[in-house]
Amino acid sequence: MIILYGAGEGFGLPEISPYVAKTEVQLKMAGLAYEKRRGSREESPKGQIPFIDAGGVRIADSTFIRGYLERTYGVDFDEGLSPEQRATAWAVERMVENQLGWVMVAERWLRPENFAKGPAHFFDGGPPGLREMVLDQVRRNVHAVGVGRHTDLEAVALGVRSLAAIAALLGDKPYLFGDRPCGADATVFAMLSAILTPFFEGELKRRTEGFGTLVAYVDRLMARFYPDFAWDLPAPARAPVAA
Repeated sequence: MIILYGAGEGFGLPEISPYVAKTEVQLKMAGLAYEKRRGSREESPKGQIPFIDAGGVRIADSTFIRGYLERTYGVDFDEGLSPEQRATAWAVERMVENQLGWVMVAERWLRPENFAKGPAHFFDGGPPGLREMVLDQVRRNVHAVGVGRHTDLEAVALGVRSLAAIAALLGDKPYLFGDRPCGADATVFAMLSAILTPFFEGELKRRTEGFGTLVAYVDRLMARFYPDFAWDLPAPARAPVAA
């Protein structure tokens, strides 16, 4: 039995962390039995979530977990894709996780009202000063990757370019490369749902709502992989307009 360690439900999402959600969706795609537990970074081999325990073997980082699942269980999350499509899928994942994801982090952590209602509560009951210390570290990380060096609107503009690229690749297909989801769909779905959750507000969320095909895409994957979760975006978010 595989044990998946994550953050758990919250912030209007079935899983708080998009990286954990990515791994969970891939486990569902593969049809692998798993148990989900709340994990801590202190328990993880790399000091981060997600990580899995597969018969005593612990693997951390969603990308390396995927590789382990493919090697160990004979899964090919990109089955049916051409070499060019596989390359595109990898590029899309890196764009989503290494660029768009940081714009999402900035909106979730560095927008005061979002931080106060969301991430700030991670530290309820913790030692004095821990909340401020971690927030400062997040601010430093966002700056280090480059997103924090821009104005808020400049950072959002970069995020919107990524959203437009995803929308162009998706087109009118149900999934990124056709009629069946691949590994990259798990990554894109997880990040877009983290942005679109009605729990938070912000310019990146507002601009994402303008991509009607992306909103419908998140709805479609949420219904497929989390059918029992109450995912209810406001009606305007589903308007099929272009950003």
